Order: sequence, then structure tokens, then C-alpha cells
Amino acid sequence: MNGTRRRRVPVGKTLAWTYLVLFLLVTVFPFYWILRTALSNNYALTRNPSSLVPVDFTLGPFKRVLGLATRAEAIAEGGSGASIELGSFVRNSVIYATTLTALVVFCSLLAAYAFSRLQWRGRNLVFSIFLSGLMIPGIMTLLPNFVLIHDLGLTNTFAGLILPGALFSAFNIFFLRQFMLGLPSDIEDAALIDGVGRFRLLFRITVPMTAGPLTTLSLLTFITAWNDYFWPLIVANDPSVRPLTVALGIFQQASPQSQPDYAGLMAAALVAAFPMLVLFTIFGKRIVDSIGFTGIK
Repeated sequence: MNGTRRRRVPVGKTLAWTYLVLFLLVTVFPFYWILRTALSNNYALTRNPSSLVPVDFTLGPFKRVLGLATRAEAIAEGGSGASIELGSFVRNSVIYATTLTALVVFCSLLAAYAFSRLQWRGRNLVFSIFLSGLMIPGIMTLLPNFVLIHDLGLTNTFAGLILPGALFSAFNIFFLRQFMLGLPSDIEDAALIDGVGRFRLLFRITVPMTAGPLTTLSLLTFITAWNDYFWPLIVANDPSVRPLTVALGIFQQASPQSQPDYAGLMAAALVAAFPMLVLFTIFGKRIVDSIGFTGIK
């Protein structure tokens, strides 16, 4: 043997990398297609709908969404004459998602602590009843919630948007309870001996040790509320409380042109998704660590 032996690339490793690259392409391509559409002239899209690059590149759709383009400029690029007050709708979504997240996580924290760290008769039975809520489809509670909110006179209010989902989340309670069951009890026992109350013990000792799961649940709850569409659609008809997801749907249908303003709609979708991308970039590692219950910092 006079030369160096060639290194063989394992077949399994090659297949794994091939699968990973294909999976990334399938996952990322829709986002690229949205960006390509948002950077295109809406009239030009009809002439070359299959182009992989922006058709007649323009920033007009983003200007229309941000309210920087006049009606004449919008129509000249194939945009709709309809306008969308992006700032007010983003504000409504922030109020809705932030308030709902705070209430859901706080109530879930109290319930999970009671089911995991306190000893009381019937605890496991009550928890099983709570857990059965995971098996109830959300669509089944939609009509009763709407009737209740309507009878209370809370339609077209932030309270009507938030209250039905603010006090109970079976998944959040289950997730936090399972984590809290694994926490050591020595520190809590020592604090109780020193006369520390339960609420102080919860917020000074248990909450810091549960920071990872709480961050994960807060982020997931916020994203779910931010993307919520059906419930705000039937409860919030007033623009003063209408969130961004519903406003985007109305913007799509309010076009006096022969076709919807797809470029403007994709630009608005990117603007709406930007806060979620930032949150995932900042807290992505913590989410993975918390779900695996390992490496939580």
C-alpha cells in the first residue's frame, strides 16, 4: 500500500445530512416565498407568478402597510386602496397577548404549586379532573364562552377577549406540576421551620428554581395569543380592540381591485411575525432546555 487510505463517508451520516438539508429547505422556503412576494409589485406578480426572485422589486408593500404610501402610489403598484392602521392593531395585539399571558401563567403557577408541593385530601383526584381538560377540543367551548361574554356585555372589550382563557390552562398546569415534583424539598422545609409563609416561599424560592419552565410557558402562551384569530374574530368587531390577526384578514378582503393585495398582505404578515422571530431568537435555547427538563439555568 503506497498511498494514504481513502476515508469512507458513513452512509448513515450522509443520509442524515441529506434529510436535514431537505427538511431545512422545506421549512425555510415558505418564509422566503413570503419575503419574495412582499418585495414584488402586485401587478407584476400576475405576469410572472412562479418567479423565484421578487418580481419588479419594490418596497411599496411595506410602505403601504406602514402607512407611508399614498392611495395613488398604492394603486399604481397593484395595491388595494384600503388602509390598515398597523400601529393601533399591533398595540391591541400586545395588550391582548401580554395581559392574557400574565394571567394564564400566574394562575397556572398557583395551581401547579398546589398540586405538587402541598398535601391535601383528594389532590390527585382533582388533578385528574383538571387534566381531563386536555381532552376537550377548544372549539367545543367557543359557543358557551361567547354566550357568557355576550350576556355579560363584554363583547368588543379587552376583558371579553382575555377572560375566557385567562384562568385555566390544563397543559400549563400539567407542565409546571411535573417540573415542581422534581424540585428538592430540603430548602422549603428549612424555610417553613424558620416561619416563612407559603406565598413568600413560593415567590422567593420555588419561582426562581422554576424560571426556565415559566419562561417557556410565557413565550408559548404569548405566541399562541398573538396568533389567535377565531376567538377575536367573533368577539372583537370594534377596531379599537381588534388584534392584528383579524385586521390582516379584513385587509385581504377590502380590496377594490380585481385581485387581493397579496404583496401588501405578505408584507403585513412579516411585520406581524417579526416580534415572534425576535422572541424565538432570544429564548430558543431556554425553550429546548426547559422542555427536556435538563440544562435549565
